[in-house]
Amino acid sequence: MRITSRTKKIAFFVTLGACLVGLAVALNVTWVVLNWREVVPLVLGIIFFGLIIAGLILYTVFLVREIHRNEQQDSFLNAVTHELKTPIASIRLYLETLESRQLNEPRRHEFYRIMLEDTDRLLGTVEQILKAGEARHGTNKKQWQEVDLSSIVLETIELTRLRHHLPPEALRLGSQPTETMLLRGNPAELRTAVFNLVENAVKYSGEKKDVVVDVLAPGIDTVLLRVRDHGIGIPPSELKSIFKRFYRVASSANGRVKGTGLGLFIVRSIARRHGGDAFAESEGLGRGSTFTLRLPRVYHV
Repeated sequence: MRITSRTKKIAFFVTLGACLVGLAVALNVTWVVLNWREVVPLVLGIIFFGLIIAGLILYTVFLVREIHRNEQQDSFLNAVTHELKTPIASIRLYLETLESRQLNEPRRHEFYRIMLEDTDRLLGTVEQILKAGEARHGTNKKQWQEVDLSSIVLETIELTRLRHHLPPEALRLGSQPTETMLLRGNPAELRTAVFNLVENAVKYSGEKKDVVVDVLAPGIDTVLLRVRDHGIGIPPSELKSIFKRFYRVASSANGRVKGTGLGLFIVRSIARRHGGDAFAESEGLGRGSTFTLRLPRVYHV
């Protein structure tokens, strides 16, 4: 198994930090032994060496986190470059073909359709990057209004079916309350959060897609959006990390799914900005995943 450069760097700094801490402890013990009869130098020495050890530990943790963050940013840049370069190259190829060859009408329409899909892919990548930047800042609550979550979910399901050419049984609505599920917030942001969850479930479901979307009301002040798939799943150790910016699950199946690692980060940022949260559940690789978006509900008596 090949050891990555990031693993080597982390191992180096952890080892260096451990050696420095060990050296500081040895010096501290020596100081205590030499000055055990003198109270003031003994106490000051223990405090001083304690601060040195704490500083070394914090420094090592900081370096390891920075290395990990830089690695994630490099992966993000590589993913974005691929997401932008591939459709541009495809569009260029079809345009050159249309310019240099005489094609019949059905063939020309097919080329136009593919180029439009590539354009949508480009636009989607750019929008994800822009929304990730917006997700780190506050939102103007003066623009908030009451929004029907069930309506957004139905629109998203229909749009995703059309986009991925899915039959109704591959992506379907499960439980849905009979009453209106009203939220107060930014309609565009809430649509983005719902779309990212549904799109994520479809992308990671593999060839045989089976995604169920539920809208639940566990209480009069809370509404839940639950998206379940039977796809590649998530290792339990990574469930808390997948909502971080640039983070992507490090599995062999995940390598075949393109993305920027921003979708779930945007979902949680929007949820928390609206007074809610987002979390994930999975029993492990190959056993599917369940994503839940929890938001405060506007209830009118």
